[in-house]
Amino acid sequence: MIESRRLTACGLLSVLASLSVAAADQRPRIGYVCPAGGRQGTTFLVTVGGQFLGSWKGEYFIDVSKAHFSGGGITVEVVKDDKPMREKDANALRQKARELLKNKPDAEARKQIARIKREVSQYESARIVKQTYPAIGDTVTLRVTLAADAAPGQRELRVETPRGISNPLRFFVGRLPEFQKPQPDIVADAREASEMTYPPTSTTDVVLPVVVNGQIIPRNPDSLWQPPDRFTPGVADRYRFQARKGQQLVIAAGARRLIPYLADAVPGWFQATLALYDAEGRELAYQDDYRFHPDPVLFFTVPQDGQYVAEIKDAIYRGRPDFVYRITLGELPYIAGVFPLGGRAGAATTVKLSGRNLPADTLPMDAKDMTPGIHPLSVRKGDMTSNTMPFAVDTLPECLEREPNDSTQTAQAVTLPVIVNGRIDRSGDWDVFRLEGRAGQEIIAEVNARRLESPLDSVLEFLDAAGARLAFNDDHQDKSDYLRTHHADSLIRVTLPADGTYYVRLGDAQRHGGAEYAYRLRLSPPRGDFELRVTPSCVNAITWRLNPIAVYAMRKDGFDGEITLRFKDDPFGLALGGGAIPQGQDQVRLTLAVAPLLSAEPVHPHLEGRAMIDGKEVVRQAIPSDEMTQAFFYKHVVPARDLTVVPEDRDRFRQEAARAARENKPPKSPAAARRTFQSPMEILSEQPVRIPVGGTATVQVRMSWNRTGQIQVDLSDPPEGIAVDRASWAEKGLLLVLRGDAKAKTGLKGNLMANAFLQTTTKGKDGKTREERQLIGPLPAIPFEVVKP
Repeated sequence: MIESRRLTACGLLSVLASLSVAAADQRPRIGYVCPAGGRQGTTFLVTVGGQFLGSWKGEYFIDVSKAHFSGGGITVEVVKDDKPMREKDANALRQKARELLKNKPDAEARKQIARIKREVSQYESARIVKQTYPAIGDTVTLRVTLAADAAPGQRELRVETPRGISNPLRFFVGRLPEFQKPQPDIVADAREASEMTYPPTSTTDVVLPVVVNGQIIPRNPDSLWQPPDRFTPGVADRYRFQARKGQQLVIAAGARRLIPYLADAVPGWFQATLALYDAEGRELAYQDDYRFHPDPVLFFTVPQDGQYVAEIKDAIYRGRPDFVYRITLGELPYIAGVFPLGGRAGAATTVKLSGRNLPADTLPMDAKDMTPGIHPLSVRKGDMTSNTMPFAVDTLPECLEREPNDSTQTAQAVTLPVIVNGRIDRSGDWDVFRLEGRAGQEIIAEVNARRLESPLDSVLEFLDAAGARLAFNDDHQDKSDYLRTHHADSLIRVTLPADGTYYVRLGDAQRHGGAEYAYRLRLSPPRGDFELRVTPSCVNAITWRLNPIAVYAMRKDGFDGEITLRFKDDPFGLALGGGAIPQGQDQVRLTLAVAPLLSAEPVHPHLEGRAMIDGKEVVRQAIPSDEMTQAFFYKHVVPARDLTVVPEDRDRFRQEAARAARENKPPKSPAAARRTFQSPMEILSEQPVRIPVGGTATVQVRMSWNRTGQIQVDLSDPPEGIAVDRASWAEKGLLLVLRGDAKAKTGLKGNLMANAFLQTTTKGKDGKTREERQLIGPLPAIPFEVVKP
């Protein structure tokens, strides 16, 4: 009888797991939010587009229950559509319009016909969008209220459905007045375009200063592409405003800033352009970028009083619902350059500013309480806040570059370690620094400029006393700089061959220069360090099943040691499998187990990595991130604000708590259970599992499951030469045999990820037998090492 109950429980667990897997494949995803921001002290409607925001209940219904904003000062409610239009409703409206048209319609009938056309067009528009852009075909409306004291700046928005919480999207809180331009509907048939009711003009009047929000939407995504008229509604948006002679206008577009990468578009984002016209339609200014940023910024001095028109469009006239923009227009303070680009921790630095409409040309930066790293720098002018610039803080001694230092004969002497703050002042300028070194000494020469918003495209040379080149670098990729597609900063690591004098030569690869071509040059011994990113930023955790996550290491200055991973403060109910990044590896996949009835709400644990560097333990927190695809191919790890774990059984937790409250009993709180929480599966074999080249290794996995079929295991993206030899049931669960062939690389370490399946044979009503393969779920991450035979 006991065995029967055990098998019944195992069978139930199998069913629950298979249902959970299906739900996991349809976790909510969001692709755009419009408007992507708002003004303090206002309430407005927001549209969010995504995929898997609904479920089938006879018909497809959007079932977003909540929306979550990071930070305080924002309240939000989901606007429910009590009677969403279906195809049968649209057909009924079409029939009604035909009946009204049978006889000569009076004024009231014409109004009804116009309303029907509008409602049917909106329905068709949504249908076409869903067919053409399935990743953003589901939409939900939110009513957002920003408190008057809501902190300005960037926030994150996620939506929640019964299947979990979505990825984040960026949302901005501002101080300026905001305007959202209404968009025409997308029509299914170009022949219907003449019957559509568009705004009376494609130009909208606004009053400066203002932030305008909109989308560049195509009229007909199903038609063959042809170059449209520049001012066709939905292809270019125009905003008319009054300006006075002498005003220093700044028109700054935010497009890629809102959605960094698009998976199914080239170059991988909305490539916005800005143009400015006078009242007669003459083009006065045009920008398709700002320095190395795809989002354009246009500076313009108004020549005379009058009306002007700002236009935004895509560079190649594309349109999509996720081509969302925010344009800030007015006499805005805008910082174009700062010098120096950073300062020493614990010291005060006076920063020189350049740009437009700035309240002052200097800004004191007191780094007394600043930790090493990048800190935001901005200025205020009345109610307007400038753009943000990065300000670097470090612990090393600092100095200023001194001219003349264009050659080895006039080189500036420096003593290591040091950070030099300098400029490439003019076209063709070179800055040369002289240092003394010892044989065998390792030196890092690193430029930090483009990462600090300087237009400098640096190039570095390391020379010996005779002027012979020992090392050269133009571009060095910094994987932590996720938005950069051109990594223009340079880095050299060199071992000195002899005692003596050496030179470091720095210039601009494109032979440009100027006051804003600033840099920070670090000259020091290697300072081993690392940063961590954990993906995804939101884990919709299936209870009693292992949930895969990944951690990426950005190693610095040659550090290649092992990094152990763990949750800070050891939170109850969370267990990691395979918690280490092996020596020399830049990423690892692990598994996360979540205890049942962990919480009624999402939890926000902190994952950290620990490593020994130069005899000291270094601890770094993993930054929550999401992997985004650019232009079908390139992968980027984009940081988010919080690591969120969403328990699948959170509704059951709430129900248990409500039941206990009604019965005046303590709930069956899992607090004690969490203390004794045991992962649903566990590697029992010695770890790491040592797989010999040309041999096999056995792995025992503790797991409870219905054994009515054959167990099978598939490895997920294994390294070359590693495969499953066989899998079978054993006394304590699973017995897995791994094989290493001749292609397996000796010394390779990492985690193997695998999925377990149950293969069963069933007989149908027709008497024929069928093979069925049911996913059990991921196995615990298997730490491994390839060894010699």
